[in-house]
Order: sequence, then C-alpha cells, then structure tokens
Amino acid sequence: MFQGCSALTLDAKGRMSIPTRHRDALVSQVEGRLTLTRHPDGCLLVYPRSVWEKKREQIAAFPMQARPLQRLLLGNALDVDMDGSGRILVSPELRAAAGLTREVMLLGMGSHFELWDSAEWARREAEDLAKGMPEVLETFSF
Repeated sequence: MFQGCSALTLDAKGRMSIPTRHRDALVSQVEGRLTLTRHPDGCLLVYPRSVWEKKREQIAAFPMQARPLQRLLLGNALDVDMDGSGRILVSPELRAAAGLTREVMLLGMGSHFELWDSAEWARREAEDLAKGMPEVLETFSF
C-alpha cells in the first residue's frame, strides 16, 4: 500500500526520482516496471505494472458508453521502467496533458499513485477542502 505525498522535481528531460520509501517496494514487487496514464481529474496515474494489467482488463471491458474514458485511460497508457537511479521518464505528451512543469507532487493512493503539478495540486486541495466533507464520511471517525 502506497501512502503519503512527496514533493518532487522533474529534470530537464522529464525524469523524476521515485522516493526511496516506495522504490524498494516497487523494485521487489514489479522489478521497477510501472505504467503511467491520464486521469479525468487532470493528473497522471502511476501504477505498478501488475496492478495496471488488472485495471486494464477492467477498463477494456467497459460498455460502449464508456468509450471516451477508455480512450483517455488506455489510449494514453505508457509503460516505463525505473532506471538504476530509481528514476522514471514522464513522456512529453503526458507531461503536457497533465500540465506538469518542474515541481510535482506524488501522492500514494493505496495500490497506485497520482502525479500532480504542484501548483495545481495546491489549488485543487484547497478547493476540495473548502467544499467540506462528503456525506459518506458522516459515519467515519478520525
């Protein structure tokens, strides 16, 4: 399970280092093989390859009405491998689609990660917090 957020920097080539606390797990579980794709919220999704392969099957089985979502998720999916320094390359197309500049935030979301432009993440988080808590949390205690 991946959790927590990490402020990271994309280098001039669009590479980012996977935080050490996640790197070891990703190397042991999936040999550093990941899949990146777009998310409807505007960020990128970063999946360990084995988790993505299961998701990919679910997405491919969506009904015809979900074709736009299939295009977004499957049509933009890109397999990447961590290099010896624990870095991955985020393609120019995916960086542009998610508005990623130099400063990014990597959020652990359990089985996968979300990758956000730092400024957009800060804006989005403030907006979400201002909305208040959803009804589903009425039965949840912190």
